[in-house]
Amino acid sequence: MTSLLRKALKHAALIALALIMLYPVLWMVVSSLRPNNEIFRRPGLILDSLQTQNYGDGWNALASPFGHYLANSAILVLACIIGNLVSCSMAAYAFARLEFTGKKLWFAIMLGTIMLPIHVIIVPQYILFSQLDWVNTFLPLVVPKFLATDAFFVFLMVQFIRGLPRELDEAARIDGCGHARIFVRIILPLMLPALATTVIFTFIWTWNDFFGQLIYLTDPEMYTVPVALRSFVDATVSTSWGSMFAMSVVSLLPVFLAFLVGQRYLIRGIATTGGK
Repeated sequence: MTSLLRKALKHAALIALALIMLYPVLWMVVSSLRPNNEIFRRPGLILDSLQTQNYGDGWNALASPFGHYLANSAILVLACIIGNLVSCSMAAYAFARLEFTGKKLWFAIMLGTIMLPIHVIIVPQYILFSQLDWVNTFLPLVVPKFLATDAFFVFLMVQFIRGLPRELDEAARIDGCGHARIFVRIILPLMLPALATTVIFTFIWTWNDFFGQLIYLTDPEMYTVPVALRSFVDATVSTSWGSMFAMSVVSLLPVFLAFLVGQRYLIRGIATTGGK
């Protein structure tokens, strides 16, 4: 009986913590269904009436329909995902399987870049991209992904590849395969959990990125979802909070679906269990 009581208390505590963490999200969803003048008057989650008009108003509140900004974010996310998959997997294979001068030094430098905050490099990056006339395009946000600049994903894939038996490489080499064929035909198929983890994290981080997109995208037609949501807040006129919360809910749906679909790959990828 004591054991059952202890388990019940643990579950009750976990549910309470989960509700506390989910409360801001639930409040945002409820607020998207309230009239604008009641959103901050009533902090509870009980609705007296449904104000679904906020979704229609929010969809058409800006210069372009909100679907335009969703499409911009989708294009940017897709390009970043492709860039990270291609460049980080190739860099990881080189660190995990190849031998070259200064390998340990370059790997340490690569890991050191993880500790660099974006604010340290944003100014020189902006000057460089401005001189290349890339400001107000997706290029400053996409091109670095094709240069394996996300060291976290390189490290994740290196650890995963190191868990794969080298006998697979040796057997393929006996059959006449070079590094390119070993990488494409042997390593990549076994790296599916790590690749899926890279896709999910890249999707979430890029979709939710506000700072970089705010700096490089100045034309309203180029705005992505985070920057478009910022446009709902205006210091000179009254803010349509209901419309902003409604579009915030819409923008969260792709992230929720991506995590829901890829959850099992995410767990396997982070665990870096290797091939089985």
